[in-house]
Amino acid sequence: MNPSLKLFTVLFISLELTFTSKLWANIIIIIGCLILLIHAGFRWQQFCWLVLVPLFPAIAIFITIVLFSPSHSLFYGLVLFSRLYMYVSLGTVFTFTTNPLALARSLEQNCHLPSKYAYGVLAALNLMTKMKQAVITIRAAGQMRGVVLHWWSPTLYFKAILVALQWSDQLAQAMESHGFVEGQARTSTINIPLTVYDWLITITLIVVIQIIIIALP
Repeated sequence: MNPSLKLFTVLFISLELTFTSKLWANIIIIIGCLILLIHAGFRWQQFCWLVLVPLFPAIAIFITIVLFSPSHSLFYGLVLFSRLYMYVSLGTVFTFTTNPLALARSLEQNCHLPSKYAYGVLAALNLMTKMKQAVITIRAAGQMRGVVLHWWSPTLYFKAILVALQWSDQLAQAMESHGFVEGQARTSTINIPLTVYDWLITITLIVVIQIIIIALP
């Protein structure tokens, strides 16, 4: 499926279900996402993280609605509980089945997003691993001087920002050296097609969601 249409479908479903109180619709979407993840090769350790990470905020929302809201509605508490897992499931399906480079190219080619934004986001995603290593290096350097930099320390983030600024300048120079000129037309080494099949899948999913929302409580 085209990455841009996949992103649109996920955002559309999430936004629509935000303004509806449909418990079974949330559950069906969660089950559908789990089936897609199994088909895509999602590991059981990842499933554990998928369940555990949203669990505490979901329980907090459920307890707040059931015990402390004026209505004390068990149904609405379950709706919000399942809605949070629905958001997480849809986001996981999108991130697990979508290549960031293909998404950047699709946004540039199919949605006419300016190249500087598409490649800027892609550069930020690719630098996340280097940034984690940079933070580890900064903390190790501080410990060698007898300074413990905790994760809440402003000094740690200030030093990380300085490293990121240095990388941004190097990245800009590298892009210019490879012929990137802002505002100029660019050719594509790999084209991301937007086919009739992609539109059919998108329209079918949206129609099915409408049927589920109307038919189920």
